[in-house]
Amino acid sequence: MSGSAAGWWCTGIRWSAGQPAIGWLGQGRGERSSPLSYGQRLAFAAVGERHCLGVRRAGKRTPCPAGRTVPERAGSAQCPECARLDRSFSVAADTNAGDPRPYRVYLAWFGPGMVKVGITAEERGPARLLEQGAVTWSWLGRGPLMAARRTEELLRAALGVPDRIAYARKRAVRAGLPAEAERAREVAELHARAAGLEGWPESLERLECRVTDHAGAFGLAALPVPGRVLAGLLPGAAVVGRLAGAAGPDLHFADGIVVDTRLLAGWELAAAPEGAVTDAPLTAVAPPAEAGGQAGQEGLF
Repeated sequence: MSGSAAGWWCTGIRWSAGQPAIGWLGQGRGERSSPLSYGQRLAFAAVGERHCLGVRRAGKRTPCPAGRTVPERAGSAQCPECARLDRSFSVAADTNAGDPRPYRVYLAWFGPGMVKVGITAEERGPARLLEQGAVTWSWLGRGPLMAARRTEELLRAALGVPDRIAYARKRAVRAGLPAEAERAREVAELHARAAGLEGWPESLERLECRVTDHAGAFGLAALPVPGRVLAGLLPGAAVVGRLAGAAGPDLHFADGIVVDTRLLAGWELAAAPEGAVTDAPLTAVAPPAEAGGQAGQEGLF
């Protein structure tokens, strides 16, 4: 990989144990993360060029062999070659049908009229739901990959739900969602409809409805109505503000700015200079210290 000798490239938001963190990739130093806390002040600026982060598979990242850069507004910090390699091992793209791990089928609610059915590797727990910004959800079943995939397609068709929901739609409604009890009721009703359908594969175990709500994990109670949304970064662009909450890949700031951390991935981020303005939204956090500690100063991730 190319890049500054001391630099750490941002890899976007990471969810672990229900908590958000900013991920970092250091040249020859592996990956680390900087936990986020709601209410903290963040201030950072983009440095240099945006780099391809290579391919991450089975918890390990393979560097981009050509050390390519990627466009500032691209939704993924991967060059075309690494993106193709990534999809060649993708469950979502049906290119890894031989995956022996058990999978779970889930029902996810993002807002009124926004529900989807999906699958995730059982070992990942609810991480996929947090990554997608699911506000309320429940498991539907568990079993082999192909049985989970067939169940997913069956339920999508029977319930009339899409295979994906745009992040723009999800973030637009987060600040004004109905009460938790109403969200749970809608999920429970859909779960009951799904459980009553015939045609489930015999190898898939049905799971009872246990509704989980991510309002606390996302900080929904304090989210302002979204104003400006990050559309891309340029070298030197800075973001400064108080972090109100996070959901999926989005960071919500108290002044209404929303930063999609997929657009931060591939950038080296540095502390924003004093007096930096937020007209060019970018979230700035400090990468981990060389000794392995986390930067904890005000204004840094």
